[in-house]
Amino acid sequence: MNSMQPRIILLKEGTDTSQGVPQIVSNINACQMVVEAIRTTLGPRGMDKLIVDSKEKVTISNDGATILALLDIVHPAAKTLVDIAKSQDAEVGDGTTTVTLLAGEFMKQAKPYIEDGINSQIIIRSFRKATAFALKKIKEIEVTVKKDDPKEQRELLKKCASTSMCSKLIAYNKDFFSDMVVEAVMCLGPRMPLNMIGIKKVTGGSVTESQLVEGVAFKKTFSYAGFEMQPKNYIKPKVLSLNIELELMAERDNAECRIDNVEDYQRIVDAEWAILYNKLDLMVNSGAKIILSKLPIGDVATQYFADRDIFCAGRVAQEDLNRTVKACGGTILTTVNDIRPADMGQCDLFEEVQIGNDRYNLFKGCPKASTCTLILRGGAEQFIDETERSLHDAIMIVRRALKNDSVVAGGGAIEMELSKELRNYAKTIHGKEQLLITAYAKALEVIPRQLCENAGFDAITILNKLRQRHAQEIQEASGWELTSCRRTSLTTSTLASGSLLS
Repeated sequence: MNSMQPRIILLKEGTDTSQGVPQIVSNINACQMVVEAIRTTLGPRGMDKLIVDSKEKVTISNDGATILALLDIVHPAAKTLVDIAKSQDAEVGDGTTTVTLLAGEFMKQAKPYIEDGINSQIIIRSFRKATAFALKKIKEIEVTVKKDDPKEQRELLKKCASTSMCSKLIAYNKDFFSDMVVEAVMCLGPRMPLNMIGIKKVTGGSVTESQLVEGVAFKKTFSYAGFEMQPKNYIKPKVLSLNIELELMAERDNAECRIDNVEDYQRIVDAEWAILYNKLDLMVNSGAKIILSKLPIGDVATQYFADRDIFCAGRVAQEDLNRTVKACGGTILTTVNDIRPADMGQCDLFEEVQIGNDRYNLFKGCPKASTCTLILRGGAEQFIDETERSLHDAIMIVRRALKNDSVVAGGGAIEMELSKELRNYAKTIHGKEQLLITAYAKALEVIPRQLCENAGFDAITILNKLRQRHAQEIQEASGWELTSCRRTSLTTSTLASGSLLS
C-alpha cells in the first residue's frame, strides 16, 4: 500500500519548477536579452557603453567581458554567457563579444526547431558536427606566419594588433599603439610571461604621449626632505632590494620600561640609533647605489644615503619590487647582516624622469629578464582604463600569434566562408541534420551582419554581395585574426549553447 502513495517533494517557497520545452525557450529568451545589451559594441563602428555600478564607479568600455562582468545578471542560464566571455578573455584575450553573439545566435536559430518538437539532443549533435566541419575548414584556409622573415612577421603581428584595436576606443591611434604592443611583446623572453609587461597610468596629456620603457618603471614613492639631495641618474648601479623598515621603531602601546636615571634612558636611545646606523653602514659597505624597500625608509636613513650619493625608495609596491628583482637580479632580503654580491641586482641605466605631474623611476637594460613597461597618458581616468583593457587584448593576441603562428582573415570574412562551406556540406546530409546544419551556417552570418548594422550599412545588400564574392572565391584580406581565437570562439559558443539547449 505504501508503494502506491504519491511522492511529496518539499521545495523552498518561490522555487521555479518549470522544465522541458518551456524552460529551454525561457533560457533562450534570457540569453537574447544579454546579447542585445552588447550587440551594438561589435566592430570598428561599435558603440561604447557607460556603466555605473552600485558604488557609483563609472566605466566606459565596449569590451564584451568587461560589460558582462559589470551587468548584474541574476538568471542562471544568462550567467553562462558571462562565463564563456570570461573564458575567452582568459584563453585568447580577444573575441569576447564575438563568442557571446555566436552563442546567442545559435540558440536563436535553434528556437523554432525546439518549439516544433525536435529533440534538443538532435540539435546539439548537429551543431557539434557542424563545428567539427568548420574547424577542419579553418585548418585548410589558415595562413602560417613566416618566422624566418622577421620583417614580414612583424608586419603581420602589427596587423593582428591593429585588427584587435579596431573596435576599441583607441581605434584612431591603432597604428601608434600596434607598434608599441609588438615592441613590448618582442621585448619579452621566449616564454613571454605576461607579468613582465607593466602598465602604469598617468592622467593628463595626449594619448600619443604614451610611451614604452624597455625595462622597469614605477612611480616615485613617498620620500622625505633629504631625497632631493640624492643623485637621480646612475650607470650600471648595483640594486639592493629589501623588506626592512629603516627608521626608528615606534614603541608599542603596551610596552613598559622602568628606569631610575637619565643615563639609562640615554643608553636606550643610543642603542636604537646604533642599531639603525649599523644597518645603514652594512648597506653602504655592500657597494649598492640603489636601495629599494617594501617598508618605509625614514628621514634619517634618507639623509644618510643622500650624503653618500646613494638613491633610496621606500614603500615600493610589492608588484613593482618583484618585477625589479626578476629583471635586475638579486633577492628581496629581510636582513642586512650578510649581504653577498649575488643578493644584489644590476641594470645598465637608472634615472628618474618627470612624466606629466608625476616622477617615475626607470630601470633600463635589465640583464636577468626581458621586461618592459607601458606608460599610458590620457585626459580622463575612464579613458586610460579603457586604453589599458584594449592594450591587454592586443598584447594577448600578439603573444598568441607568436606561439601559434597561424592567422585567418578577419572582419567577418572567415564566418562568411565557413557559412558557404557549411551550406554546401548540409546538402550532402539527409534528414533533420540538413536543416540544423543550415541553421548553424546562417547563425555564423550574425558577425558580418552586425558589423554592417553597427556601421550604418544595409546588412541585406552587403551580405548578398559577400555571398557572391565568396562563391566566386575572390580572396582579399586587409585584417587578420588568430586562428586559435576563431577556433576557441566556435568551440566555446557551441558548447555553451548546447548546455543551455539540453
